[in-house]
Amino acid sequence: MTAHGVIDAGAILALLDRENPGHERCAAAFREARLPLLTSGAVLAEVFRIVGSDRRRVEAVWGFLRSGAVVLGAIADAELVEVQGLMARYSGVPMDFVDATLVYLARRESLGTVFTMDGGDFESYFISGKRKFMVLPGRG
Repeated sequence: MTAHGVIDAGAILALLDRENPGHERCAAAFREARLPLLTSGAVLAEVFRIVGSDRRRVEAVWGFLRSGAVVLGAIADAELVEVQGLMARYSGVPMDFVDATLVYLARRESLGTVFTMDGGDFESYFISGKRKFMVLPGRG
């Protein structure tokens, strides 16, 4: 299955929570997005940490993951050095581990779109060379 972009934790949470201030903007962009979107295990760990033990929210995340809208991209041990390199390169932004995994996956899979509510950081990252991400849903 070919992914058409990457998705971060903030976008997943905004999609699933109608009370999230970015929900409508995120949902509208998601309806137009080509699916599936690729994410990392680090993103999923962050999502589940944020939803905590709220059973309704946990089930909503699992339902979203089972929907096929998102696929999990594996990062092998040997690839972690490249994730580390991204964090070092963007230390002034700064780039956390979660974002580094998404930028790495986007580079590896030649994906130019990121679905995020944190467009500011992703507007600072480059996919390869001087190519910037297309950030969805964009600034509100």
